[in-house]
Amino acid sequence: MGSLYNQGLGVCGAINKGVYMDYSKITLATAIAFGCTMVGAQEIATWSGDRKGAASFTFDDGAPSHVTDAGPLFEKYGYRATFNLVVNWNPDWNGFQGLANKGHEIASHSNSHGNNMSGEESSSKSSISGKIKQKYGCITVAYPNCNVPNKQAVNANYIVGRICNGSYEVVGKDGPSDWAEVPALMTGSTGLQGTSGFTGKMQNAVSQGGWISFLTHGFTTGNNGNANYSPTNISDIEGALKWGNEHDGDIWVAPMGFVAMYIKERKASKVNKKSGDASSITFEVTHSIKDNISNYDYPLTIKIKNDNNWTKVKATQGGADIEAKIANGNILVEAVPNAGDVVVSNGDASTTNPPPASSSSVSAPASSSSAKVAASSSSVGAKSSSSRTQNPLGDNTWFNRSSSSQQVIANAGSSSSAGGTAAISTQPDASFIYAFVDNNGYITIGNAQNMPITVFNSLGHAVRTTRGLGCEQRVYTGAKGMYIVRVGNKTIKLNIK
Repeated sequence: MGSLYNQGLGVCGAINKGVYMDYSKITLATAIAFGCTMVGAQEIATWSGDRKGAASFTFDDGAPSHVTDAGPLFEKYGYRATFNLVVNWNPDWNGFQGLANKGHEIASHSNSHGNNMSGEESSSKSSISGKIKQKYGCITVAYPNCNVPNKQAVNANYIVGRICNGSYEVVGKDGPSDWAEVPALMTGSTGLQGTSGFTGKMQNAVSQGGWISFLTHGFTTGNNGNANYSPTNISDIEGALKWGNEHDGDIWVAPMGFVAMYIKERKASKVNKKSGDASSITFEVTHSIKDNISNYDYPLTIKIKNDNNWTKVKATQGGADIEAKIANGNILVEAVPNAGDVVVSNGDASTTNPPPASSSSVSAPASSSSAKVAASSSSVGAKSSSSRTQNPLGDNTWFNRSSSSQQVIANAGSSSSAGGTAAISTQPDASFIYAFVDNNGYITIGNAQNMPITVFNSLGHAVRTTRGLGCEQRVYTGAKGMYIVRVGNKTIKLNIK
């Protein structure tokens, strides 16, 4: 299998007794014989996709323009943002649910937007969780007027609390010193302006290997409701997203809560190699930081030195296909902590592992179902409207269309698995499945923990059989046209354009 790289994670047996060993010649069998648990050249990448820096765009006050203008703009470039809602300002709950269905983060900005939200930390979270279904739940809070409330209450309900700080530059790769005070740069008339202003800060994040966050209210045009402070020219943001898209290999653009999860998981996780030879490597990624706020099951990028010079690669986790690619002499695998053994092998990945899409998409495909569903389901969703409409699949299934994608939100009922979260009252509601085609042509499934997934083409041929890992996962991309997707006992029709 080539040399076994020693990272100081399992020197044991005779090695512990001071016997000199030439590590470059230790084989896996030799390591096992010594009773070692040695991790080879696997490591967790600093940022998703092994990128050099991260950026988050956050929007306060729940303006109508956030639904009609901001969300579609981010989706145009394949990115997602964080939208912080004020409960009592009666935001467009259906509109923000639509953003959540497409992978955006919906977070708290208090109930009343008073001078200090102290006392509303838990109640605003509960109110938003009751209105918005999303994979990771309401895990981020942005303080009204940037005044930090009761930190103990914040830390009991959220994984990240956002403040304002116009003077800071970049948060380091290991996060802030205080997760209840994560800084963000104000944008608009009182703060950062111009595309060059945004891209300059993003470039700083790349050069410093850190994380930059932006705080925007409303825009200089459009229906901004109560979000009228420091209006921002939306074209400045579009210029930043365009730059990010052009430099996608360098900058990871993702919601604030997702970046926070990645950092915390990376710092807490271990990669334990179990076996390996010239054709495959098996390892696991684990941590023990699950709490009443989150399972911390956001996919991590595992970087493996490509010792054997594989030209194509495929990977599974717990028997489910997951994304893997070769880049810059390394194998990059998207793995979910505590979701089972990861097996990376040499082989033709032309159909199993299409190249990854934009940086804010979360990955991990997965195994098996019957190919008989395609013909009987060919009419599913044939009639659609601009809003949610019931389809022939049953009372608890809807077919949605938007200008950029199609999606199905299906109530999974008692048959779905909550992935072990049911006992945690603050966990998100896992009683629904959603599916859509993203702007990069990937069929993407969410909340399908342990469910069989099968993708059929228009001829009724099964082109992908896999299993849900629970995270939002890209399961297939291929030729343009209609596809039938079966998730558990739900059937979905989607169109790759």
